[in-house]
Amino acid sequence: MINKRTKRIRYKLKKVSSRNRLSVFRSNNHIYAQVIDDAKGITLASASTIEKDLVKAKSVKKELAELVGKKIAERSIAKGIKDVAFDKGRYKYHGLIKILAESARAEGLNF
Repeated sequence: MINKRTKRIRYKLKKVSSRNRLSVFRSNNHIYAQVIDDAKGITLASASTIEKDLVKAKSVKKELAELVGKKIAERSIAKGIKDVAFDKGRYKYHGLIKILAESARAEGLNF
């Protein structure tokens, strides 16, 4: 279900920017990040806390969010994507979402 904030943010991103979209989803247990090409409708890179190497880490959620941010940055830069538009979805920019975004910026993503 897409709520009001999600629609507003996605609309503004698509209207203003032609960059690929870094979309973030957070559940109670996991955090997911995807770099999406909206023109073609495909996912270019993804990272989440359900991956085998991160499941073995068994750390605090904040550390896992930082690792996911680093992974998504590494994978997208490896595919030649440095500029993205950050789609935080229905979440406010604080907590785990902010940690993920800052770690992705530190690894070299521009948004």
